[in-house]
Amino acid sequence: MSRPRASVPKLHRHAHGQGRVKYAGREYWLGPYGSAECKRRYAALLQQIRAEEAPPEPAAVRDAVPAPLTLAELVLRFRDHATQHYGETSTELVNFGAALKPLRELYGHLNAAEFGPIELRKWRDQQVSRKKWSRQYVNAQTRRVRHVFKWAVGHGLLSPLVYQALAAVEGLSAGRTTARENEPVGPVDDATVDATLPFLNRHVRGIVEFMRLTGCRPGEACSLRLCEVDRTGPVWLFSPKKHKTAHHGKGRTIAIGPKAQAVLAPFLGDDPTAPVFSPAAAVAELRAAQRAARKTPRYPSHVRAKAAKRKHRPKRTPAAAYTTHAVGVAVQRACALAFPPAGELARQKGESRKKWLARLTDAQRDRLADWDAAHRWHPNQLRHSFATKVRRMPGGGLEGAQVLLGHARADVTQVYAEKNLALAVKLAGEVG
Repeated sequence: MSRPRASVPKLHRHAHGQGRVKYAGREYWLGPYGSAECKRRYAALLQQIRAEEAPPEPAAVRDAVPAPLTLAELVLRFRDHATQHYGETSTELVNFGAALKPLRELYGHLNAAEFGPIELRKWRDQQVSRKKWSRQYVNAQTRRVRHVFKWAVGHGLLSPLVYQALAAVEGLSAGRTTARENEPVGPVDDATVDATLPFLNRHVRGIVEFMRLTGCRPGEACSLRLCEVDRTGPVWLFSPKKHKTAHHGKGRTIAIGPKAQAVLAPFLGDDPTAPVFSPAAAVAELRAAQRAARKTPRYPSHVRAKAAKRKHRPKRTPAAAYTTHAVGVAVQRACALAFPPAGELARQKGESRKKWLARLTDAQRDRLADWDAAHRWHPNQLRHSFATKVRRMPGGGLEGAQVLLGHARADVTQVYAEKNLALAVKLAGEVG
């Protein structure tokens, strides 16, 4: 028998410090927990629940007792909007969370209408000094913070003057700030990628090879499904439903040549709607290989003991499809195994990572960081490598790279496809 619903809903303190009430499948945010406005709103909510059979709308509770909108409340409302707009698994939602968390910690108590350019600059300087954010990342996160206030103005939560004041804050300029500069993303050579492939599982290795041969984005390779691939012609055509510019109404078609088709051949399963590259399948293959490599038989008592230890509802289970973050982490770990530092910088056998780093001096840590920077690559570089190769191919050029990458403008393609410096040197020697 289910527990009867409480006639008087309780006021709870949310992790972000906001007062929250759950009643009849709805959530009511009442302001900072313990504040006078929170208590007034809670009393107004109870009064309406007792007077009406149906629970009131959350907006009706907010309008019952007018109160200023705090920055913490604004962040919570925008988070609900962003979750629905971008999706729970969107990378953009993660980026907004990284920008708004320190903002809420610093100014969560402040009235959102009082947040101005001085507060925005203080938040920005704090991220540069404490979190060592790069100049490019700080500017991108500042634009996301301004977007939150623009959204609030569009929904009648704030005055347009608030957003106009924040828009007047200029971005950090290169060479005129203490924020560090990011190195431009460039291509990665084939030898470096080939050295890391043996340290990747079969599915991540397939994603890397597929990206090398098609120039697709990491998210497109992770979401690949056979139901989205036209295999009628000699060159297959992959048309993902979700891609970077889908919300602009633009289509995306990825050409899959014979070499890329050979990469996909071992992964072609019976279910065309299932992801081609799957972490769940990779974990199942790993466990099957471990069972096959056992030297001792699995006794019934051993099986029962393992079953008793196994969690029936584990918190983390293998997902059906890879995320770009998971692929990036796998590549970084493979790079660490493929290119371990030598000598005094090497990690000793049986030494934990914490003890290893504690053993190194400051100078040795700097040398280790330089080593890692020179022997690490990430999946986005494969797209740059593909574009550079196509641009240098006879008959390829900038237009060929633009078509294969799916760019609407050639100036965007130039960011990915490096210019042929050797050709420039040759021509300069002949002309000049």
